[in-house]
Amino acid sequence: MKKVTGIGGIFFKCKDPKKVTEWYQKHLGLDTNSYGATFDWFEGTDSTKKGQTQWTPFPETTKYFEPSGKDFMINYRVDNLEALVEELRNEGVTIVDTIESYDYGKFVHILDAEGNKIQLWEPKD
Repeated sequence: MKKVTGIGGIFFKCKDPKKVTEWYQKHLGLDTNSYGATFDWFEGTDSTKKGQTQWTPFPETTKYFEPSGKDFMINYRVDNLEALVEELRNEGVTIVDTIESYDYGKFVHILDAEGNKIQLWEPKD
């Protein structure tokens, strides 16, 4: 089973997300929105299949990255999230929460070997 298919997002803590977002927009030309910035791209293996990677600054006080104490979280795009979660559970990986579904895909959080919280996302095509 193919597991990670790409990076779905980079999330990090900062003192002033609005200021950081504006800085990246002004100085690096990011096309920002209320969530940060979204980068659209096309799959290398199927150039007709569009994908996205999200870049989002969070307030430094956010609890969203817990139980990890790190200032970042990476979102990985995956195929077949349910099967992957079952496989990870059988391998002893810590599953932080249950799979949640939204209009744009399914999500779950896990912890890596050092306790970093990772978000897994099965996008809805």
